[in-house]
Amino acid sequence: MYWLIGLMSAGIFGLILTGIYMELQPDLGGTPRRWHKPAIGINLTLFATAQGALLLMGAQEVMAAIPATAASGEISIGLGLGIIGVGIPTALSTIAAGIAVGPIGAASLAVLAEKPEIFGRTLIYLGLAEGIAIYGLVMSILLLDKI
Repeated sequence: MYWLIGLMSAGIFGLILTGIYMELQPDLGGTPRRWHKPAIGINLTLFATAQGALLLMGAQEVMAAIPATAASGEISIGLGLGIIGVGIPTALSTIAAGIAVGPIGAASLAVLAEKPEIFGRTLIYLGLAEGIAIYGLVMSILLLDKI
């Protein structure tokens, strides 16, 4: 299994080296470089093949393993619904925080371009918007303690 990880690493390393070379070497008089497309294609194919083989081998190991539920017992429907209910505040609050941070971040960058001295104030607004996610996480932790 370690050889698959090595193949994946080689594919990613090849992509990175090709990207660095393409970035550092200037285009010579508009002549196309003919080896770039095959090099990127080979590295992507190598990575995708190794990833697929790793998933296949990992799935076979999981199927051959002793079931984890045999030792821990069954989870009831009520407990499962309770755990889902604990996750809902975190999910909704992180979605709301993402919706809030987007416009606030864009507006604060626009304002900072004109008035750099109000950086602290914009940072406070971003922190308040991000606090929405923290509140949801705290609520989930408190609810998880009740189960």
